Amino acid sequence: MRLCAADSQKRLREEMARIKGIIFDYGGTIDTNGIHWGEFIWQQYKAAGMEVDHDEFRKAYVHGERTLAKQPIIEPTDTFRTLLRKKLEIQFGYLMETTAVPELSAEKAHGIAEACYREVISTLLTTRAIVGRLAEKYPMVLVTNFYGNMPVVLKEFGLKGYFKEIVESSVVGIRKPDPELFAMGCKALGMDAGEVLVIGDSYRKDIYPAATLGCSTVWLKNVCWEEENVKPGDGPTAIITSLEQLTTVLQEIA
Repeated sequence: MRLCAADSQKRLREEMARIKGIIFDYGGTIDTNGIHWGEFIWQQYKAAGMEVDHDEFRKAYVHGERTLAKQPIIEPTDTFRTLLRKKLEIQFGYLMETTAVPELSAEKAHGIAEACYREVISTLLTTRAIVGRLAEKYPMVLVTNFYGNMPVVLKEFGLKGYFKEIVESSVVGIRKPDPELFAMGCKALGMDAGEVLVIGDSYRKDIYPAATLGCSTVWLKNVCWEEENVKPGDGPTAIITSLEQLTTVLQEIA
């Protein structure tokens, strides 16, 4: 399914005038404005002059994410800065075992983690304001595959008051793309799926499962990790390339 920019904007405007609540994804959506976290970190590898093959980096990234999903490495009290340090340490540990890249070190890992953290702070200067404007008009719930410390991260970044509830994979014991997480989000809003708009950066993990429940969907399609094929009949209601496009629509329907 392909939507031209004009059609997508028109459908988005119609849906945002109709819906009663919003479910937001967090990672790769609010914190990076649509850049998948794998690609977000890879940009910092390149900026740091890391001589790591992209395919090897992808393996290290996947290894890190699976490790964090299976093991209680992230503490509920960890800030996002601490989370990033742990994430990069796991990636570097994998690369140290599987490659001969000379500049791998804990110091380098922490440096890339700090660079990622600064980029998130910069991105949130824009995206936090957009989320705030949406929160003034719609009740919102966060549905996210995260590590059990989402409340701390939201407080850290000044986002805590914008969401009625958090449905976090590590807490509820279910991970996207299971549609049940979005069903929980609708229940937290006290709304039927048809009254809810879901905004996320992954078609497979956000858009498709939410669409199967009957939610309207906005695919924030910026820098993806891999090509995601849209299933016929279950495509996004609208596609945007940055959250700033939601501001334009809000102004039009005000």
